[in-house]
Amino acid sequence: MAPRRTVNPAKAKRPKPADVEQYALRLYVAGMTPRSTRAIANIKEICEEHLKGLYSLQVIDLYRQPVLADGEQIIAVPTLIRKLPMPLRRLIGDLSDRQQVLIGLDLKPRQ
Repeated sequence: MAPRRTVNPAKAKRPKPADVEQYALRLYVAGMTPRSTRAIANIKEICEEHLKGLYSLQVIDLYRQPVLADGEQIIAVPTLIRKLPMPLRRLIGDLSDRQQVLIGLDLKPRQ
């Protein structure tokens, strides 16, 4: 008779890495203006608080790498684009309105 295995309930409910949605984010800025640095700080803070370990954030300075914006239809900066999970989402501004950012990233339901 084989010994019975006990399952730790905390481990049994933990989602597997493949089951958890990964967020792919791109933040387009134009230089290191106060508005751009605020947007970078705000999105990093939000991601660390709500998506720790589940996101990749790419910050693209359009002055240094304008080619990376080709095809993205960037009309204003800063612009945050959520590539994954689908559908694609765009948020424009310094991302200081946390509630709007959370709603825009689908991290908080709309009221």
